Amino acid sequence: MKRIAVLTSGGDAPGMNAAIRAVVRSALAQGWETFGVRCGYAGLIGGHFEGLDARAVGGIVQRGGTILGSARCPEFQTEDGRHEALRQLHQQAIDALVVIGGNGSQTGAQALFQMGFPVVGIASTIDNDLVGSDITIGVDTALNIALEAIDRLKITASSHHRAFLVEVMGRNCGYLALMAGIAGGAEVVVIPEIETTPEQVAEELRAAYERGKAHAIAVVAEGTRYDAEALVAYFREHHARIGFDLRATTLGHVQRGGAPTAYDRVLATRLGAGAIAALARGEAGVLVGMEQGRVVPTPFAAIVGRQKPIDPELFTLARILNQ
Repeated sequence: MKRIAVLTSGGDAPGMNAAIRAVVRSALAQGWETFGVRCGYAGLIGGHFEGLDARAVGGIVQRGGTILGSARCPEFQTEDGRHEALRQLHQQAIDALVVIGGNGSQTGAQALFQMGFPVVGIASTIDNDLVGSDITIGVDTALNIALEAIDRLKITASSHHRAFLVEVMGRNCGYLALMAGIAGGAEVVVIPEIETTPEQVAEELRAAYERGKAHAIAVVAEGTRYDAEALVAYFREHHARIGFDLRATTLGHVQRGGAPTAYDRVLATRLGAGAIAALARGEAGVLVGMEQGRVVPTPFAAIVGRQKPIDPELFTLARILNQ
């Protein structure tokens, strides 16, 4: 092993830069050259490589986003696109590739590995839906951003005795919504894994007022059947019967911005170093994640195409605590 490349793909996550930094400096400690690939798989196909040394990754650990950039690349989903990516890697004399990203990114990493190229993935997505890691890079920061918004909205809700709805990201995984709901003291949590009807949401919010609460907060995951838009429309349509409406705030991509928390910086650093350690051991075709406090590799075959399930006990806990 002499030359490796690293790319970031999919949605950006706070902590990606810390992972890039750890990959580069850990590779240097092995005596390897490192090259960054601009704009994910699109940059790989386009041959956009640049050398990265210790100074190139200095002062980035605290920065959100990714200095390498990310982009969608439909071309990589084709056989011709993947063959061109391989050609570029061989032309640059790259011996192995590190892919920092979520489910879609690791699916691409597996495809390259199946074509015979050494690839190691690093678990990075605010959705926290990757099998092979208890928590992924960016989750802690996104959760804290969502929690700050909930805390602020709760103050306004209490002042006006209103019901507020907060929609958080997570694609088809309800982890962010569930944990933000528990930490933020929400009266209702709506996640894709457990269907909740608009009538159930209305009943829970009304019950909160009947118990003497001055506010009522519902946290909804974006991938639910009844997301923020659908719930607001339902409450508006049935306002005469339900008796109150909902004020909705959709946090959207603001959850990805800002400086990563200390937890995300340390997690990303450990996983970045773990990816290089795996390559040094001769391992490839694995996702490096964190399980039970340990950095562990999991074969791509065990994680691609799967979604990490939600712990149902946490949803029960959220229901118990909303009294």
